[in-house]
Amino acid sequence: MDERSPTEIKELQNGNYTLLKDVEDIQLGKFDKPLPCCGCGIGWFCLLLGFVFPPLWFFATILYFGSYYHKDPRERAGLAANAIAALLFTVAVVIAVTVILL
Repeated sequence: MDERSPTEIKELQNGNYTLLKDVEDIQLGKFDKPLPCCGCGIGWFCLLLGFVFPPLWFFATILYFGSYYHKDPRERAGLAANAIAALLFTVAVVIAVTVILL
C-alpha cells in the first residue's frame, strides 16, 4: 500500500519530484558507528587503564601486531600508542632491575 500523500503522488507523476532514499531506512556507514569502550576504542581504553594495570599495554600490543586495526582503522593510533607504552615500560623495568641487582 502506498502511504504517500496525494500531493506527493501528483508531483511524482508530473516529474517534479524524485525520491532519493527512504528517510526511515537509514543505512550507517562503517565509520558512523561509535567505537567500543566508551567511544574511545580498545586501544585508547587499554592505554588509559594500562597506567593502573600495565599488562593491558602488552595485550593491546598483541592486538596491534595481530592487525586488529584492519577491522576498524580508527583503532590503529590507540593500539600503536600501547605498543610504544609497552616498549617504554619494558625498558624502564629492565633498567630498574639492572640497577637493583648490580
